[in-house]
Amino acid sequence: MLKYLLKTMRPKQWVKNVFVLAAIVFDRQLTDTNALTVTIGGIIIFCLLSGTVYIINDIADIEADRQHPRKRNRPIAFGKLSVSTAIIAAILILIVCFPAAYILSPSFALIAFLYFVMNLAYSKWLKHIPLIDVMIIATGFVLRVAAGVSLIQVERFSPWLYVCTTLLALFMGFGKRRSELVLLAEGANSHRKVLDGYTLELLDQMIIIVCSTTIMAYSLYTFFAPNLPENNAMMLTIPFVLYAMFRYLYMVQVKGAGGAPEDLVLTDRPLQIAGFLWGVSVLILFYLF
Repeated sequence: MLKYLLKTMRPKQWVKNVFVLAAIVFDRQLTDTNALTVTIGGIIIFCLLSGTVYIINDIADIEADRQHPRKRNRPIAFGKLSVSTAIIAAILILIVCFPAAYILSPSFALIAFLYFVMNLAYSKWLKHIPLIDVMIIATGFVLRVAAGVSLIQVERFSPWLYVCTTLLALFMGFGKRRSELVLLAEGANSHRKVLDGYTLELLDQMIIIVCSTTIMAYSLYTFFAPNLPENNAMMLTIPFVLYAMFRYLYMVQVKGAGGAPEDLVLTDRPLQIAGFLWGVSVLILFYLF
């Protein structure tokens, strides 16, 4: 039961919660033990909350998932995990998470609550509305960043990072919708209602717009955000961002991947190398210069 419960909570998806680290990294507090401990606690809470959202989502979508070529193998849809067990597990997790979040920070608890409620609304209604569905996904990433900010006393965190996070999430979200539309082809609407509101041409246009805007926003951040290295050395990280964006676009439009962005992050070696080099270069510029 625990095995199938964990599978339902989608541990692979938890990689998204790395965005909670943005505040402590870009505010140059990564070496502060207290700040790091609190932030890790926040990440754990967000992992549990996001896992609970997936439990509730699978309960709500059980019939639709059974008609999906891939989602029908999920534990609840396949019958390996009963609905009653899943409900009890979700309630217990919430009973632990919200008091723990309040202990870490009242503002963090508020953000965590908003994140949870927003995702419930997404699972029930908002995921069926074209454009709004992807914007809600992007909002979830912004809330993760805001949660990290609420856990520590920031001094050098730039609002530019909220803009970059929003645009990057939109880029991945539209890429995900495109991959789903291609994968499910003519039966797309029967598996995910919102796909009836998209076309490949529309998604390609939005992907191009968001991709270009993301690169521009990040480039402007490296030059104009306060408290960056005075010699504009942060611009040296731009090529890694460019390659990562182009690689993701290549995987979506040429290889037909991107339906599960977290799988790309965890399995695509070139994308991992670009992300690793970007991360190392940021750490060097922020903590060694």
